[in-house]
Amino acid sequence: MTVQIIEKNGKSEWAIIPYAEYRKLLEAQEHLDDVRAFDEAVSSQEELLPAKMVRRIVEGENPVLIWREHRGLTQAALAKDAGITPAYLSQIETDARHGSTRVLRLLADALNTDVDDLIRKRVGPA
Repeated sequence: MTVQIIEKNGKSEWAIIPYAEYRKLLEAQEHLDDVRAFDEAVSSQEELLPAKMVRRIVEGENPVLIWREHRGLTQAALAKDAGITPAYLSQIETDARHGSTRVLRLLADALNTDVDDLIRKRVGPA
């Protein structure tokens, strides 16, 4: 890399490099930023979700059903862990009933996630 240094008062003030080298430095910095962001995401305590799971949620499938399957639980096992009946859980998963805040909290605890993750969110214009 060819660099021209311009001094001011005996101290290096500016470094001038060819534009192609400047572009390479920018690309390298962007790559480094991506690596740092990835490392930070991986080292955080936040659970990363598989793209397939996210896609299903975005497409409108029931979040309780998706999380239950993601955790590898049967309806009977999740219902027991949450202290509700399997029939009630089935109705929630098929959207025949909406769980109360208390029930959603019980399900979230049993699924080791947040209540917000179990609430269907609207995507797009209202």
